[in-house]
Amino acid sequence: MPSSAADTPLAVEPTSAAPAADGAAPAALAVTARNGLIATRGYLDPGRTTGAIFTVAPDGSGRQQLTQPPADAVDDHPDWSPDGRTIAFDRSPAAGAARLWTVGATGGEPQQVPQICQEDAPDCLNEEERTPAFSPDGKLIAFSRSWGALDDAQQQIQYSDLFVMNADGTNAQRLTMLTNDKPFSGRVDNAAWSPDGTQLAFAYRTSGTGQPADSTAIFVINADGTGMRQLTPWALRAGDRPSWSPDGTRVLFTTYPAGPDFTPGGGIYTVHPDGSAVTALTPAPSDTFYGVAAFSPDGQQVTFAQAPSGATAEIYTMKADGSAVTQVTNTPEQWEGHPSWGRSSQ
Repeated sequence: MPSSAADTPLAVEPTSAAPAADGAAPAALAVTARNGLIATRGYLDPGRTTGAIFTVAPDGSGRQQLTQPPADAVDDHPDWSPDGRTIAFDRSPAAGAARLWTVGATGGEPQQVPQICQEDAPDCLNEEERTPAFSPDGKLIAFSRSWGALDDAQQQIQYSDLFVMNADGTNAQRLTMLTNDKPFSGRVDNAAWSPDGTQLAFAYRTSGTGQPADSTAIFVINADGTGMRQLTPWALRAGDRPSWSPDGTRVLFTTYPAGPDFTPGGGIYTVHPDGSAVTALTPAPSDTFYGVAAFSPDGQQVTFAQAPSGATAEIYTMKADGSAVTQVTNTPEQWEGHPSWGRSSQ
Protein backbone atom coordinates (compact mmCIF):
# COMPACT_ATOMS: atom_id res chain seq x y z
CA MET A 1 0.00 0.00 0.00
CA PRO A 2 1.11 3.65 -0.34
CA SER A 3 3.52 5.10 2.15
CA SER A 4 2.24 6.91 5.24
CA ALA A 5 2.94 10.52 6.16
CA ALA A 6 5.59 9.43 8.62
CA ASP A 7 7.69 7.59 6.08
CA THR A 8 10.94 8.89 4.62
CA PRO A 9 10.37 11.36 1.75
CA LEU A 10 10.67 9.86 -1.70
CA ALA A 11 13.67 10.67 -3.87
CA VAL A 12 12.99 12.12 -7.32
CA GLU A 13 14.84 10.34 -10.09
CA PRO A 14 16.38 12.28 -13.01
CA THR A 15 14.16 14.05 -15.51
CA SER A 16 12.69 11.88 -18.28
CA ALA A 17 13.81 8.35 -17.62
CA ALA A 18 15.76 6.77 -20.46
CA PRO A 19 14.05 4.33 -22.84
CA ALA A 20 14.31 0.62 -22.20
CA ALA A 21 17.74 -0.81 -22.87
CA ASP A 22 16.53 -2.94 -25.75
CA GLY A 23 14.85 0.06 -27.40
CA ALA A 24 11.52 -1.76 -27.57
CA ALA A 25 8.25 0.13 -27.36
CA PRO A 26 6.15 -0.47 -24.26
CA ALA A 27 4.10 -3.68 -24.43
CA ALA A 28 0.51 -2.89 -25.36
CA LEU A 29 -2.43 -4.13 -23.31
CA ALA A 30 -5.52 -5.52 -25.01
CA VAL A 31 -8.33 -2.93 -25.30
CA THR A 32 -11.99 -3.97 -25.49
CA ALA A 33 -13.80 -1.01 -23.89
CA ARG A 34 -16.59 0.80 -25.72
CA ASN A 35 -16.87 4.58 -25.69
CA GLY A 36 -19.57 6.21 -23.58
CA LEU A 37 -20.35 9.79 -22.59
CA ILE A 38 -17.90 12.65 -22.00
CA ALA A 39 -18.09 14.39 -18.61
CA THR A 40 -17.04 18.04 -18.40
CA ARG A 41 -17.08 21.07 -16.15
CA GLY A 42 -19.11 24.01 -17.41
CA TYR A 43 -19.22 27.40 -15.72
CA LEU A 44 -22.70 28.78 -15.04
CA ASP A 45 -21.86 32.49 -14.88
CA PRO A 46 -19.61 34.89 -16.82
CA GLY A 47 -17.37 35.41 -13.80
CA ARG A 48 -16.66 31.66 -13.57
CA THR A 49 -17.60 31.59 -9.88
CA THR A 50 -20.08 28.70 -10.18
CA GLY A 51 -19.59 25.53 -12.21
CA ALA A 52 -21.38 22.22 -12.63
CA ILE A 53 -20.66 18.74 -13.97
CA PHE A 54 -22.21 17.96 -17.36
CA THR A 55 -22.25 14.93 -19.64
CA VAL A 56 -22.53 14.95 -23.42
CA ALA A 57 -22.41 12.34 -26.16
CA PRO A 58 -19.30 12.43 -28.39
CA ASP A 59 -21.47 13.70 -31.26
CA GLY A 60 -22.61 16.67 -29.14
CA SER A 61 -26.11 15.39 -28.44
CA GLY A 62 -27.89 14.83 -25.14
CA ARG A 63 -25.97 17.32 -23.03
CA GLN A 64 -27.15 17.04 -19.41
CA GLN A 65 -26.32 18.97 -16.25
CA LEU A 66 -25.71 16.44 -13.46
CA THR A 67 -24.92 18.61 -10.43
CA GLN A 68 -26.54 21.70 -8.93
CA PRO A 69 -23.76 23.40 -6.97
CA PRO A 70 -24.48 26.08 -4.38
CA ALA A 71 -23.96 29.66 -5.48
CA ASP A 72 -20.27 30.57 -5.75
CA ALA A 73 -19.15 26.93 -5.73
CA VAL A 74 -17.45 25.11 -8.60
CA ASP A 75 -17.93 21.40 -9.28
CA ASP A 76 -14.86 20.38 -11.28
CA HIS A 77 -12.34 17.70 -12.30
CA PRO A 78 -14.80 14.91 -13.18
CA ASP A 79 -13.47 11.35 -13.41
CA TRP A 80 -15.45 8.26 -14.44
CA SER A 81 -15.62 5.03 -12.50
CA PRO A 82 -14.43 2.09 -14.63
CA ASP A 83 -17.97 0.71 -14.99
CA GLY A 84 -19.24 4.00 -16.45
CA ARG A 85 -21.92 4.41 -13.76
CA THR A 86 -20.41 7.00 -11.41
CA ILE A 87 -18.48 10.27 -11.71
CA ALA A 88 -16.17 11.53 -8.97
CA PHE A 89 -15.50 15.28 -8.78
CA ASP A 90 -14.46 18.01 -6.38
CA ARG A 91 -16.63 20.86 -5.12
CA SER A 92 -14.83 24.11 -4.26
CA PRO A 93 -16.91 26.77 -2.51
CA ALA A 94 -15.75 30.37 -2.53
CA ALA A 95 -15.78 30.29 1.28
CA GLY A 96 -14.85 26.87 2.60
CA ALA A 97 -12.75 23.84 1.77
CA ALA A 98 -12.78 21.78 -1.43
CA ARG A 99 -14.13 18.25 -0.92
CA LEU A 100 -14.63 15.12 -3.00
CA TRP A 101 -18.06 14.03 -4.22
CA THR A 102 -19.62 11.42 -6.48
CA VAL A 103 -22.73 11.52 -8.66
CA GLY A 104 -24.47 8.95 -10.83
CA ALA A 105 -23.94 9.02 -14.57
CA THR A 106 -27.60 10.01 -15.06
CA GLY A 107 -27.67 12.53 -12.22
CA GLY A 108 -29.41 12.24 -8.87
CA GLU A 109 -28.33 13.40 -5.45
CA PRO A 110 -24.53 13.77 -5.20
CA GLN A 111 -22.81 12.07 -2.27
CA GLN A 112 -19.83 13.54 -0.44
CA VAL A 113 -16.90 11.16 0.04
CA PRO A 114 -16.07 11.13 3.77
CA GLN A 115 -13.24 13.58 4.32
CA ILE A 116 -10.05 12.22 5.85
CA CYS A 117 -9.39 15.24 8.04
CA GLN A 118 -11.03 15.54 11.45
CA GLU A 119 -11.50 18.84 13.24
CA ASP A 120 -8.68 19.90 15.56
CA ALA A 121 -6.23 17.37 14.09
CA PRO A 122 -2.73 18.93 13.88
CA ASP A 123 -2.47 18.61 10.10
CA CYS A 124 -5.98 19.84 9.24
CA LEU A 125 -5.37 23.58 9.01
CA ASN A 126 -6.85 24.83 5.71
CA GLU A 127 -7.10 21.21 4.53
CA GLU A 128 -8.64 20.54 1.09
CA GLU A 129 -9.12 17.47 -1.12
CA ARG A 130 -9.28 17.77 -4.92
CA THR A 131 -8.92 16.05 -8.31
CA PRO A 132 -10.19 12.50 -7.63
CA ALA A 133 -9.25 9.60 -9.90
CA PHE A 134 -10.74 6.10 -9.77
CA SER A 135 -8.36 3.15 -10.00
CA PRO A 136 -8.96 0.76 -12.94
CA ASP A 137 -10.74 -1.72 -10.66
CA GLY A 138 -12.84 1.01 -9.03
CA LYS A 139 -11.68 0.10 -5.51
CA LEU A 140 -9.41 3.10 -4.88
CA ILE A 141 -9.47 6.85 -5.44
CA ALA A 142 -6.29 8.88 -5.84
CA PHE A 143 -6.60 12.55 -4.95
CA SER A 144 -4.68 15.70 -4.12
CA ARG A 145 -4.61 16.85 -0.52
CA SER A 146 -3.32 20.25 0.60
CA TRP A 147 -3.06 21.63 4.13
CA GLY A 148 -1.14 23.96 6.42
CA ALA A 149 -0.46 27.67 6.58
CA LEU A 150 -1.18 29.97 3.65
CA ASP A 151 1.31 32.25 1.91
CA ASP A 152 -1.06 34.93 0.63
CA ALA A 153 1.66 36.76 -1.31
CA GLN A 154 2.36 33.70 -3.44
CA GLN A 155 -1.15 32.23 -3.16
CA GLN A 156 0.51 29.02 -2.03
CA ILE A 157 -0.36 26.53 0.71
CA GLN A 158 2.27 24.97 2.96
CA TYR A 159 1.90 21.30 1.98
CA SER A 160 0.43 19.50 -1.03
CA ASP A 161 0.82 15.86 -1.98
CA LEU A 162 -0.84 12.89 -3.62
CA PHE A 163 -2.94 10.48 -1.54
CA VAL A 164 -4.81 7.23 -2.20
CA MET A 165 -7.80 5.86 -0.28
CA ASN A 166 -10.52 3.27 -0.60
CA ALA A 167 -13.41 4.43 -2.76
CA ASP A 168 -15.59 4.72 0.35
CA GLY A 169 -13.18 7.27 1.86
CA THR A 170 -11.45 4.96 4.32
CA ASN A 171 -7.76 4.10 4.80
CA ALA A 172 -6.22 7.21 3.24
CA GLN A 173 -2.49 6.88 2.62
CA ARG A 174 0.04 9.50 1.53
CA LEU A 175 1.74 8.53 -1.71
CA THR A 176 4.20 11.37 -2.41
CA MET A 177 6.44 13.50 -0.20
CA LEU A 178 7.32 16.28 -2.64
CA THR A 179 6.49 19.08 -0.21
CA ASN A 180 7.31 17.28 3.04
CA ASP A 181 10.67 19.01 3.55
CA LYS A 182 9.93 21.88 1.16
CA PRO A 183 6.87 23.73 2.44
CA PHE A 184 5.26 26.25 0.09
CA SER A 185 7.25 24.76 -2.83
CA GLY A 186 4.33 23.75 -5.05
CA ARG A 187 1.08 21.90 -5.61
CA VAL A 188 0.65 18.21 -6.44
CA ASP A 189 -2.61 17.19 -8.15
CA ASN A 190 -4.44 15.64 -11.11
CA ALA A 191 -3.43 12.00 -10.78
CA ALA A 192 -4.23 9.46 -13.51
CA TRP A 193 -3.89 5.68 -13.12
CA SER A 194 -2.13 3.48 -15.64
CA PRO A 195 -4.53 0.94 -17.21
CA ASP A 196 -3.04 -1.94 -15.22
CA GLY A 197 -3.26 0.00 -11.95
CA THR A 198 0.45 -0.26 -11.15
CA GLN A 199 1.42 3.41 -11.70
CA LEU A 200 0.02 6.91 -11.50
CA ALA A 201 0.96 9.98 -13.50
CA PHE A 202 0.36 13.36 -11.88
CA ALA A 203 1.18 17.05 -12.21
CA TYR A 204 3.52 19.02 -9.97
CA ARG A 205 3.31 22.81 -10.26
CA THR A 206 6.06 24.69 -8.45
CA SER A 207 5.62 27.99 -6.64
CA GLY A 208 7.80 31.09 -6.81
CA THR A 209 10.09 29.50 -4.22
CA GLY A 210 10.11 26.06 -5.87
CA GLN A 211 12.92 24.54 -7.91
CA PRO A 212 12.62 25.58 -10.66
CA ALA A 213 10.31 28.47 -9.80
CA ASP A 214 6.84 28.80 -11.31
CA SER A 215 6.97 25.77 -13.58
CA THR A 216 5.07 22.54 -14.07
CA ALA A 217 5.82 18.96 -15.12
CA ILE A 218 4.33 15.47 -15.17
CA PHE A 219 5.69 12.82 -12.81
CA VAL A 220 5.06 9.08 -12.54
CA ILE A 221 5.05 6.98 -9.37
CA ASN A 222 4.35 3.34 -8.64
CA ALA A 223 1.07 2.62 -6.88
CA ASP A 224 2.98 1.45 -3.80
CA GLY A 225 4.74 4.83 -3.47
CA THR A 226 8.11 3.74 -4.90
CA GLY A 227 10.02 4.70 -8.02
CA MET A 228 8.91 8.31 -8.50
CA ARG A 229 10.43 9.92 -11.57
CA GLN A 230 9.91 13.00 -13.70
CA LEU A 231 8.32 12.19 -17.04
CA THR A 232 8.39 15.55 -18.85
CA PRO A 233 11.13 18.23 -18.72
CA TRP A 234 10.38 21.48 -16.93
CA ALA A 235 11.00 23.43 -20.15
CA LEU A 236 7.96 21.77 -21.76
CA ARG A 237 5.65 23.07 -18.99
CA ALA A 238 3.33 20.06 -18.98
CA GLY A 239 0.58 20.32 -16.41
CA ASP A 240 -2.96 19.55 -15.33
CA ARG A 241 -4.37 16.01 -15.63
CA PRO A 242 -2.49 13.57 -17.87
CA SER A 243 -4.24 10.58 -19.47
CA TRP A 244 -2.90 7.08 -20.18
CA SER A 245 -3.82 5.41 -23.43
CA PRO A 246 -5.98 2.34 -22.69
CA ASP A 247 -3.24 0.05 -24.03
CA GLY A 248 -0.70 1.64 -21.66
CA THR A 249 1.79 2.68 -24.34
CA ARG A 250 1.35 6.47 -24.21
CA VAL A 251 0.64 9.28 -21.75
CA LEU A 252 -1.33 12.24 -23.07
CA PHE A 253 -0.73 15.70 -21.61
CA THR A 254 -1.23 19.41 -22.21
CA THR A 255 1.41 22.15 -22.01
CA TYR A 256 0.83 25.65 -20.66
CA PRO A 257 2.98 28.71 -21.48
CA ALA A 258 4.24 30.94 -18.69
CA GLY A 259 1.81 33.64 -17.69
CA PRO A 260 -1.72 33.87 -16.29
CA ASP A 261 -4.10 30.93 -16.47
CA PHE A 262 -5.78 30.45 -19.87
CA THR A 263 -2.84 32.03 -21.70
CA PRO A 264 -2.83 30.70 -25.30
CA GLY A 265 0.14 29.02 -26.92
CA GLY A 266 0.38 25.56 -25.38
CA GLY A 267 -0.36 22.25 -27.02
CA ILE A 268 -1.36 18.61 -26.61
CA TYR A 269 1.31 15.89 -26.68
CA THR A 270 1.90 12.22 -26.04
CA VAL A 271 4.96 10.52 -24.56
CA HIS A 272 5.88 6.91 -23.86
CA PRO A 273 5.78 6.03 -20.13
CA ASP A 274 9.58 5.76 -20.19
CA GLY A 275 9.90 9.43 -21.24
CA SER A 276 10.76 8.77 -24.89
CA ALA A 277 9.01 9.75 -28.12
CA VAL A 278 7.42 13.08 -27.17
CA THR A 279 4.96 13.75 -30.00
CA ALA A 280 2.85 16.87 -30.66
CA LEU A 281 -0.80 16.29 -31.64
CA THR A 282 -1.64 19.97 -32.12
CA PRO A 283 0.09 22.57 -34.34
CA ALA A 284 2.65 25.00 -32.97
CA PRO A 285 3.11 27.88 -32.67
CA SER A 286 -0.52 28.59 -31.87
CA ASP A 287 -2.72 31.40 -30.61
CA THR A 288 -5.14 28.81 -29.22
CA PHE A 289 -5.58 27.86 -25.57
CA TYR A 290 -5.59 24.09 -25.04
CA GLY A 291 -6.98 22.56 -21.86
CA VAL A 292 -7.06 19.06 -20.40
CA ALA A 293 -7.08 16.19 -22.88
CA ALA A 294 -8.16 12.57 -22.31
CA PHE A 295 -8.14 9.35 -24.32
CA SER A 296 -11.37 7.65 -25.30
CA PRO A 297 -11.92 4.23 -23.67
CA ASP A 298 -11.17 2.46 -26.96
CA GLY A 299 -7.95 4.47 -27.41
CA GLN A 300 -8.83 5.60 -30.92
CA GLN A 301 -9.75 9.19 -30.09
CA VAL A 302 -8.94 12.06 -27.74
CA THR A 303 -11.26 14.63 -26.19
CA PHE A 304 -9.94 18.03 -25.14
CA ALA A 305 -10.83 21.61 -24.32
CA GLN A 306 -9.86 24.33 -26.79
CA ALA A 307 -10.37 28.09 -26.90
CA PRO A 308 -9.40 29.83 -30.15
CA SER A 309 -8.07 33.36 -29.75
CA GLY A 310 -10.80 35.62 -28.37
CA ALA A 311 -13.31 32.80 -27.85
CA THR A 312 -14.42 30.70 -24.89
CA ALA A 313 -13.40 27.07 -24.48
CA GLU A 314 -15.45 24.23 -25.95
CA ILE A 315 -15.01 20.47 -25.93
CA TYR A 316 -13.58 18.81 -29.05
CA THR A 317 -12.53 15.36 -30.18
CA MET A 318 -9.83 14.23 -32.58
CA LYS A 319 -8.27 10.99 -33.65
CA ALA A 320 -5.42 9.74 -31.49
CA ASP A 321 -2.92 10.94 -34.12
CA GLY A 322 -4.23 14.53 -33.92
CA SER A 323 -6.30 14.48 -37.13
CA ALA A 324 -10.05 14.93 -37.71
CA VAL A 325 -10.63 17.63 -35.07
CA THR A 326 -14.38 17.91 -34.38
CA GLN A 327 -16.24 20.33 -32.12
CA VAL A 328 -18.55 18.62 -29.60
CA THR A 329 -20.12 21.40 -27.49
CA ASN A 330 -21.43 24.81 -28.44
CA THR A 331 -21.92 26.70 -25.18
CA PRO A 332 -20.03 29.98 -25.63
CA GLU A 333 -21.25 31.33 -22.28
CA GLN A 334 -19.99 28.44 -20.13
CA TRP A 335 -16.25 27.88 -20.79
CA GLU A 336 -16.16 24.09 -20.91
CA GLY A 337 -13.16 22.21 -19.53
CA HIS A 338 -11.61 19.14 -17.91
CA PRO A 339 -13.26 16.49 -20.09
CA SER A 340 -13.20 12.84 -19.01
CA TRP A 341 -14.37 10.17 -21.46
CA GLY A 342 -16.29 7.34 -19.82
CA ARG A 343 -16.91 3.78 -20.85
CA SER A 344 -20.28 2.64 -22.06
CA SER A 345 -22.17 0.98 -19.20
CA GLN A 346 -24.24 -1.08 -21.64
